[in-house]
Amino acid sequence: MSGGAVLQAEGVAKSYDGRAVIQDVSLTLGRGELVCLLGVSGAGKTTLFHVLSGLERPDRGRVLLEGEDITGVPGKVSYMLQRDLLLPHKKIVDNVSLPLVIRGKRPAQARAEALPYFPQFGLEGTQGQYPAQLSGGMRQRAALLRTFLGSQGVLLLDEPFSALDALTKRELHRWYLEMMARLELSTLLVTHDIDEAVLLSDRVCILAGQPGRIIAEISIRSERPREMEFALSGAFLDYKKEILTLLEK
Repeated sequence: MSGGAVLQAEGVAKSYDGRAVIQDVSLTLGRGELVCLLGVSGAGKTTLFHVLSGLERPDRGRVLLEGEDITGVPGKVSYMLQRDLLLPHKKIVDNVSLPLVIRGKRPAQARAEALPYFPQFGLEGTQGQYPAQLSGGMRQRAALLRTFLGSQGVLLLDEPFSALDALTKRELHRWYLEMMARLELSTLLVTHDIDEAVLLSDRVCILAGQPGRIIAEISIRSERPREMEFALSGAFLDYKKEILTLLEK
């Protein structure tokens, strides 16, 4: 763990219509960490994110942010869905500054606060463009900037790179790790991609079963960023085999 705990789930359980989706889930996200939540479809990853972000209140358990109980309180932790969900009729600067407007800032003030981050996020020159004018990778950068502006340094990302081609995905992986270090972000990332989890994570949490539980936690003991050589190494294959064995149980 890179630093003290910033986000914690303690004994979280959630059911819908009498069917338990997740049960007794506990996890910790350290300051500056990137933790991947990996599991098959239906294991409850999205439900857990809804609870962590305050969109849903758990049946049992609680969520802590910097030691403060934020269970069921939205707006404390930023949550980015798989699709970028940029508003097509708004310019990029207005899309990314939307969280600031929601918090009560005037649009002009929100734009002024967002603009200095455009170069850091590789979006210089896109301020006045519309989402349809951007590539998939640029749209994801814009969505990540919007998520960052609505955050307190903790981001929940639900498969943010899954729709991208392999080369764009690899480029964004490297860029996002650089941004995490520069902006001192802590990230919990949902993925179905074992390679992505091993390449990016400090730790991988395996969510499995019905209801979903965290059945294992694997520390990836290789310094980030991990270059292509690591993806071809015996250590990388060992991590993959361990994860696949756990998912197939």
